[in-house]
Amino acid sequence: MDFIPLLIPDIFLIKPNMHGDKRGYFFESFRQDMLEKAIGYEINFCQDNESKSKKGVLRGLHFQLPPFSQAKLVRVIDGSVLDVAVDIRKSSPTFGQHVTAELSSENNHQLFIPHGFAHGFVVLSNSATFAYKVDNYYSTDHDRGIIFDDKDLAIDWKLSSKQIQLSDKDKNHPTLSKSQELFK
Repeated sequence: MDFIPLLIPDIFLIKPNMHGDKRGYFFESFRQDMLEKAIGYEINFCQDNESKSKKGVLRGLHFQLPPFSQAKLVRVIDGSVLDVAVDIRKSSPTFGQHVTAELSSENNHQLFIPHGFAHGFVVLSNSATFAYKVDNYYSTDHDRGIIFDDKDLAIDWKLSSKQIQLSDKDKNHPTLSKSQELFK
């Protein structure tokens, strides 16, 4: 596996070593020892999540408040998504900046997103199955979000606003500037 720091260096794009032939392929999708070496600290995932969504479905931008904040290891099992992580660590020099990566069942790339980031993705293919590991349990009381089309974030979701489908919850998130009092 190759661990590539992105523009926000705490986030890593993970490229697996693919082994394939006419029968199909094999790759290690998770190695805790290699991940911990790359990120420089111990991590213990406790929950796996999976979603299936149609083209244009945008889930996010989600985060949980401490003490239930979550680090995530995300990947696509089938299809293609644009994955986005926004730095919401108020003391960070990259606060309010974001990174994007296209994750697909063709490239098998993964993204490691540490604590202190809002996360979301939009489905680019006809449908996508998205899977992720988290290091803290989901808490309804600590669940928050930032509106996906916040002008200050200027995220290019690669789809027109007419193509994007949101849950009622995701339609009503505040902007980053209106959420800042929540961040450390």
